[in-house]
Parts: sequence; structure tokens; C-alpha cells
Amino acid sequence: MAGIFQTATDLFERGGWVMFPLTALALVSVCLSVERTLFFIAQHGPGSGRRIAGLVEALREAPLERARARAAEDRTLYGRLVSLLLSKEPKPPATSGPLAQALAERARRPFERFAAAHGAIIAAAPMLGILGTVTGIIDSFGLIGADETIADPSLVAAGISEALFTTAFGLTVALITLFPYAIFRVQTERALDRIELIGATAVARAEPTTAGS
Repeated sequence: MAGIFQTATDLFERGGWVMFPLTALALVSVCLSVERTLFFIAQHGPGSGRRIAGLVEALREAPLERARARAAEDRTLYGRLVSLLLSKEPKPPATSGPLAQALAERARRPFERFAAAHGAIIAAAPMLGILGTVTGIIDSFGLIGADETIADPSLVAAGISEALFTTAFGLTVALITLFPYAIFRVQTERALDRIELIGATAVARAEPTTAGS
């Protein structure tokens, strides 16, 4: 434990003050990635495709009470969306489309949660790293302009090397955020397609009911 603490202290000394916000971004990124991973596993776990197909089929053709029971058995946000759509029946034809659209918009928000935060970390981490490098290089070249002559040029080179460490760390933070973010975007697009299908099916179900009333 003492060795790990000493290593972390050395890294912060090498990187300077920029290491503090970069470390904070890294911790936030890891926490958000874990939360999103657990969320999408719950929504898109094994057999999710069959469950969604069953929900759509029940929404399209099953009697109202049976469709409601099928939706109540599904613990995902898709089941909740179908339950909300079916709870509004019967409804006037003028409101079936806007209502389904409003409920679908509400259902998509949990899937897009933290996407902006991931994007901000991907953009900010490299910039902070470069900022730390620039300030470190300024300090290193400040030694050259000092009144005292530097006999060993390796001192300046060592300072520049340490300054570049923040850029490497910032790029690392961006990369460990980028790959989960890309996976989450794919999962979100899949979710939006499913939500759109459920909404369209609900509208199609309402049309013949209201047309005959």
C-alpha cells in the first residue's frame, strides 16, 4: 500500500496541478461507465430481442388485458413504456399519435443519460493534458532564461519530459472514456429504434379501435 501511495505521489509531482482535474475526470468517467454498463445489461441482457418482439406482438394483436399482463411482466423500460401506452386506451384518434410520441420521448431519456458528460470528458481531458504540458515547458525554458547558467542541459530535458506526462495522461483518460462511450451510443441507437417501433405499433393499434368507435 505504501508503494502504491508513493507511486501516485510521484506521478502527481511529475504532472503538476493539472493532474488533479485529470484524475477527477478519470474517476467520473469510470463511475459513469460502470453505471451505464449495469443499466444497459439490465435493459439489453440475454434474450432482450425475444422480449421486445413479444411485447410488440402483444401490443399489435393481443387483447388489451393480455397485452397489459405481458407488459407488466417485463421489468425493463420497454415494458414500462408499453404499460403506459396501454393504460391510455381508449383514446381519441387525434391524440393517439402525439401521446405515443410524448411517451416515447420520455422513455428515451434514460438511455441518453450521461452521453453529454462522456463527450465533455473526451474533449476536455486531452486539452487539460496539453495545458499541463505547455505550462511545464514554460517552466523548463524559464530555467534557461534564469540568471544562473545551467551546466547540465539534461535538467531542462528532464523537465520537458515530465511536462509531456500530462499529455499522455490526458490522452489515456480520453481513450478509456471513448471506447465505452462508443459502445453506449450503439446501445442507445438500438434502444431508440425499439422505442420507435413500440410507439408506431401503439398508434397502429389505436387507429382501428378509434375508427370503429
